Amino acid sequence: MQPVPRWQPITAFVLSLCGFGVSMYLTIEHYTGGIVSCPAGGGAIDCQKVTTSAESKVFGIPVALLGLLFFTALLVVNLPPMWQVASRRLAQLRLAMVVGGMGFVIYLLSAELFVIKAICLWCTSVHVVTFLLFIVVVTSYAATSAPGWDDAEDGVATDHR
Repeated sequence: MQPVPRWQPITAFVLSLCGFGVSMYLTIEHYTGGIVSCPAGGGAIDCQKVTTSAESKVFGIPVALLGLLFFTALLVVNLPPMWQVASRRLAQLRLAMVVGGMGFVIYLLSAELFVIKAICLWCTSVHVVTFLLFIVVVTSYAATSAPGWDDAEDGVATDHR
């Protein structure tokens, strides 16, 4: 079993924490009706236009809240000790989450560019964090799903040599 380099779990956790923080801020802004600290006024960068658009909700749920839930779950699976759990399912879950997150980022970025015709800098920071998490998780996936990683009930890697 090839160990995951120490920097990857730490980086994934810090990125998840950053995404959680920005998503928390955007969620609070959404529910309090606050004006997001970002340039507004009809230009290409207009956070208020983006965060109050029809596209700022999916099935009636604010995108900011979905982001907060997403990053809360990522905080759990990206706790550094969770990277030591020898479970292929956990590695697959982590991978599925960031792939889904990137799919949602592509959808949101398309909405910003082609429908809303404005960019939110806060949203962009979440998109960048999600992309960086995607890179960290994808590059670590081979090590976390290699032979020796079992889905044994005790969650401890077994050596099949």
